[in-house]
Amino acid sequence: MKTVARRETRPSPGPHAYVHTLTVQHRSALVAYAERLLTDRHLAEDVVQEALIRAWHHCEKLRSGEGSVRGWLLKVTRNLVTDRARSAYVRHETVTDETWDVHQPDHAEAVLTSMEANALLDGLSHEHREVLAHTYLYGHTIRETAQLLGIPAGTVKSRQHYALHALRRRAGVPATGRPASGKSRR
Repeated sequence: MKTVARRETRPSPGPHAYVHTLTVQHRSALVAYAERLLTDRHLAEDVVQEALIRAWHHCEKLRSGEGSVRGWLLKVTRNLVTDRARSAYVRHETVTDETWDVHQPDHAEAVLTSMEANALLDGLSHEHREVLAHTYLYGHTIRETAQLLGIPAGTVKSRQHYALHALRRRAGVPATGRPASGKSRR
């Protein structure tokens, strides 16, 4: 009769015992690695604690023997450090109900108007542009403009009149000063 040696099969330790074993074997290396990445011992310990909690959740996979357990733990630790660096907490962001969108005024209309005005003014003679600049842009009176330009006040009035008339014509505004829309303002 042959006796067969029986192998004693021990039940594998439960998840708590397995994670305790992982903690004893790998904790100091994981904390050192996390501390190198974070430069903060307490934060590194928090990250390692989270990595070990994840190991507890995945203990069946880790027990299967595929791959290195320490490699898996180091990868999880690195990913947790990366997630923490990208988080809103690190960037000092808070989430609230209120929106603080800053209204940026659209200045495209002003730019377009300025471009059109420049194009209209380019069509005037130098003398007409000069009179309009003094009377409208600089706010000078007819008399002040005449003194500055060294011409009679009547000439300033005449140039101003003809310059405005030319601008209205080029802009498509009738002599009455109202846009040509076909509607009367009554």
